[in-house]
Amino acid sequence: MSLTLNDQMTDLGKRIKVRRLVLDLTQQAAAAKAGVAHRTWRRMEAEGAASIEDLVRAAIALRCDEGIAALFPEMAANSMDELLAQQRKATKPQRQRATGTRP
Repeated sequence: MSLTLNDQMTDLGKRIKVRRLVLDLTQQAAAAKAGVAHRTWRRMEAEGAASIEDLVRAAIALRCDEGIAALFPEMAANSMDELLAQQRKATKPQRQRATGTRP
């Protein structure tokens, strides 16, 4: 059975609260450690509502940020051609902006 968006958010808020309590932090202390407002932290725990930035800050403060990368794993290649294309894309050099001013 698939959970609704609201169910997912509420469950996330509960897990944030449990993690905070296990680490023996008050809401105010956890919010300060994460660099978010106390009101934002309360809303995260009560509703699971937060911006992506606030959620990442909370994960770091609660020492569970290693799981963030697992949220959206790379898709497995279905063929050797796809695998090679993924590797080329991953190693493609990023374009750099020119520095300085124009003459």
